[in-house]
Amino acid sequence: MTTPGKLIEYLDGGKFVCAFVTEGQDKRLRLINQTGREINLPSSRVLHVSRRTYAGTGNREELFQQLQESADRRKALMETINLEEVWEITADETTPVFEPQFLAELAFGSEVDDDMVAACIRRTFFDRFYFKFKEGEIYAHSREQVDQLRIQQEKEQSRQALLTSGAAAMVRLMEDEPMDATLSAELRPVLDQCLPVLQDFYLFAGEAPQAAMARELLKAAGLGDPHAPFRLLVKAGIWDRNENIPLLRQEIPTTFSHAARQQAELLLQRGTAELFTDPGRVDLTALTPMTIDGATTLDFDDALSISEEDGNFLVGIHISDVAHYVQPEDPLFQEALRRGTSLYFPEGQIPMLPRHLSQGICSLIQGEVRATLSLMILLSPEAEVLRVRIKPSIIKVARRLTYEEADRLIAEESADEGESGDWELKTLDMLRIKLRARRVAAGALLLPFPDVNISVNGNGNVQVSLSDTDTPARTLVSELMILANTEAARFVADRIAPGLFRAQGPPRKRIVQGQDNDLFLNSLQRKQLSRGELLTAAKTHSGLGVEHYTTITSPIRRLLDLLMQHQLHSLVRREELRFNEKACKDFTAVITRTMTAANAVKQQRHRYWLLKYLEARKGTRLPALVLESTPRRIFLLLTDILMDIDLPAPNGPAPEPGGTVEVTVAKVDALDNSFRFEW
Repeated sequence: MTTPGKLIEYLDGGKFVCAFVTEGQDKRLRLINQTGREINLPSSRVLHVSRRTYAGTGNREELFQQLQESADRRKALMETINLEEVWEITADETTPVFEPQFLAELAFGSEVDDDMVAACIRRTFFDRFYFKFKEGEIYAHSREQVDQLRIQQEKEQSRQALLTSGAAAMVRLMEDEPMDATLSAELRPVLDQCLPVLQDFYLFAGEAPQAAMARELLKAAGLGDPHAPFRLLVKAGIWDRNENIPLLRQEIPTTFSHAARQQAELLLQRGTAELFTDPGRVDLTALTPMTIDGATTLDFDDALSISEEDGNFLVGIHISDVAHYVQPEDPLFQEALRRGTSLYFPEGQIPMLPRHLSQGICSLIQGEVRATLSLMILLSPEAEVLRVRIKPSIIKVARRLTYEEADRLIAEESADEGESGDWELKTLDMLRIKLRARRVAAGALLLPFPDVNISVNGNGNVQVSLSDTDTPARTLVSELMILANTEAARFVADRIAPGLFRAQGPPRKRIVQGQDNDLFLNSLQRKQLSRGELLTAAKTHSGLGVEHYTTITSPIRRLLDLLMQHQLHSLVRREELRFNEKACKDFTAVITRTMTAANAVKQQRHRYWLLKYLEARKGTRLPALVLESTPRRIFLLLTDILMDIDLPAPNGPAPEPGGTVEVTVAKVDALDNSFRFEW
């Protein structure tokens, strides 16, 4: 028990306080401290007790002066202690635990008094590099611990230096115009350390590896705007002013590994002569297939041919045989697994496969010999499937048509049946009408929606236009691709082989019956569709009106199609199945993950450009279709850009669903993903 008259020290708010004991008990002490306060203190908080007992006589002012003098003396003595020298003497001792008095004697080199011992405790408490004070004893750190602490100290010093210089550089960068050569040379060394930290923080927030450092840098620079890191990175020339942030956040690769690029180069050099030596591949170069795609398309993965056979029609759907070039053990295959799909944005494309393949040897370019997987489907004049043959093949595209050219030729052919040049297009168009009617009769929901075309010029100006997706040429291609995908799924399912099949249950509510071009009804029906599934066994796809479905028609740009091509190859060639049930299940997980990421990026980037378009139209009025009207909110579709918005219900009568109103663009910030409309 600490007796009255002892001078003790304790910590209060991180500061050492001297006090005299006026009354002592086992667990609590009554004290008068150097600030003049009388307090009760738990005995456990006492750090040092003097050996000397003081008389405790005299007035309070004398007691306070005595305590303050002791505190000042101890503080001054503490500053004279060289802990490193003391530690060097004790570091190799067998026991690392020492009494404070022993270390004080080593520090001062003579018999020590209470003030010296207390000064030694203070020193070890504030400087924990060599020793640690704990429960009245002092523990010496090992040499390994000191080395580690020294490294940590150096890191902290570097960190503090970076905070100071980095914050100053960030302020300069934010205030100045985009960096010129002089400013770059001056600021670049420190910015090269700061900007990667800010980049990760802007993309991943609290999950960034150095999120705390980023927050401190921004605070030190006085940058409270959440988009300050973005603007700094743009000014530094690291990011574009319209940088694709969703793409970076999803960490979708935009470049290919050296091994993948090297393989693509070798495939390009290999040429196509070897195709003719493959006994399992049929030569169809005598056919005259055509491609029908958009005017800006560079990767052609399907071509069509047609001929008459005993009053029926032999339709050839020829798909680029990407599986011939990309094997599961290849670096290119691994790259496809990482991506899952090609991505298309107004500002550019991120292909699933290198352009050597996607726009080169795998692209069905007019006049070039190409490896294909051909589905030769015999259709009756009523578009009934009479026979299906699937075979690896060789083709040479005879002509390339755009959708607009094909539409014009179909229209001309329909107007003058005496012309014979486009019998193929006329016949394919006749069959697509009947194929579509068959699907509608089976319950298909067509729900045509215009395409939203976004173009961005060099100045960043955004233009938006809508194009009809339900033209003869576009639906001709889509119907034949659905036919090919359906028959490929049936082929695999009939052989009780595992695969990757798309399925969809019936809509939760049926609003549209058959084909309907009504934008309002189609919008409502889309909200009632069941979620699609990716399965290893075939099930009905209600939305398409087919019993089996997969996708094989875009192997250049979709992993699923490439995988199913491999599975078809093994079945057609009567080889061991390329993928077993477990592998197919694993692929469903990969495809689900990659497609979820890719779709999120596409949707967010599409929305970003629509908001950029709206930014330039602040204050203008836009037409909107009323989708739903509730007492509190009205849900609308901007018909010029097909973007969903909602507004508080207006005063007065609410607009009726299906009607058209006008709304005003009040506020838009594309970077912040925010907007506000008004009635």
